[in-house]
Amino acid sequence: MSLTEKSAKVTTIGTFDGVHIGHQKILNRVVKLAKKRGFEPVVLTLFPHPRMVLQKDDSIKLLNTIDERVTILKSYGISEVVVKEFTKEFANLSARDYVQKILINELNTKQIVIGYDHHFGKNRSANINDLRLFAEEFKFTIEEISAQDIKDVTVSSTKIRNALNNGQVALANSYLGYNYFITGKVVKGKGLGRKLDFPTANIYIKEIYKLIPADGVYVVKSSFHNRVVYGMMNIGSNPTVSGKGRSIEVNFFNFNETIYGDIFKVEFLKRLRSEQKFENINALKAQLKKDRSDAQDYIKQLNE
Repeated sequence: MSLTEKSAKVTTIGTFDGVHIGHQKILNRVVKLAKKRGFEPVVLTLFPHPRMVLQKDDSIKLLNTIDERVTILKSYGISEVVVKEFTKEFANLSARDYVQKILINELNTKQIVIGYDHHFGKNRSANINDLRLFAEEFKFTIEEISAQDIKDVTVSSTKIRNALNNGQVALANSYLGYNYFITGKVVKGKGLGRKLDFPTANIYIKEIYKLIPADGVYVVKSSFHNRVVYGMMNIGSNPTVSGKGRSIEVNFFNFNETIYGDIFKVEFLKRLRSEQKFENINALKAQLKKDRSDAQDYIKQLNE
C-alpha cells in the first residue's frame, strides 16, 4: 500500500504508562486535531520498557500491562495503537531512519504531537530541534506539548506509583481518572479461605512487571457476565497461617460461581487495613468478619 493510499495520521509518541489524567489531556488534543484535519489519531508506544532490554532490569514496575495499556488508550478515542517491540536493533536505529521508516513510511504521519523534551534515535541523540528539520524534509507538522503538561505527566506517574506502593489506592485513582486494576487468571489455591468460611479466588498475574499495590486488605469490584460483583481482596503472605510467598486472593460477596481458569479484571476501590499476623485462627476469622462488614458499608455508601 502506498503512502497516498494510507490514511494520514496525527501521531503522538510515548510510554503512556497508566494512561492517567495527564496523558488523557494529550490524547484529547490528538483526537481533536485528527478530527479537525480528517486524519486518524494514533499512539506509537514501545514495549518492553527500554530499561528491561538495555539494562536487563527486572525490578521495573509498570502501572499497566501492554494489553491493558492498548485497551485504555483506545477507550480515549485513539483509533490505532502501534506497539513497537523495543530491541537492541531498534535502539540502534538512527534518528533519520526512525522518522522516515516508522513515522512516515509505516504510519503516514502528517502531524506529530510531542513534548519539548522528547529524545529519539540511537543513544537518544536527537531532540525536537532535529525533529523540526525532519518535519521540513518529510512534510509534516509538529505540535509541541507544553512544559507544564509534560511536568504534569511525569509528576502524576511518580505520584501514582508511590501511592500504590503505600496502599493509597483512592489517591492513585484520583490521579488516574479511573480505578486502578489488575487483570489475572483465577487459579486453585490451598483452600484456606474456604476453611475460614471466606472462600477466595486466587488471582495469578503472569506479567511480573505489573505493579501490585502494597500488602493489605482492599475493597474491590469486578464483573461477571455483565454483572457487577464486589468483594474484598487480600494481598500478602498470609502470616497467620504460615503462608509462603505473596498471593492475591479475592472473596467476592454474594457470589457462588465456579470461576477457575477465568480471566478477571479487578478494580481497587479502598484500602481497609494493612496485612497483620493474628494470634490464632479465631482472631483472624473475627477480623475477616469485621473487614467484610466495613467493605459492605463502604459499598452501600458508594451506591446510595
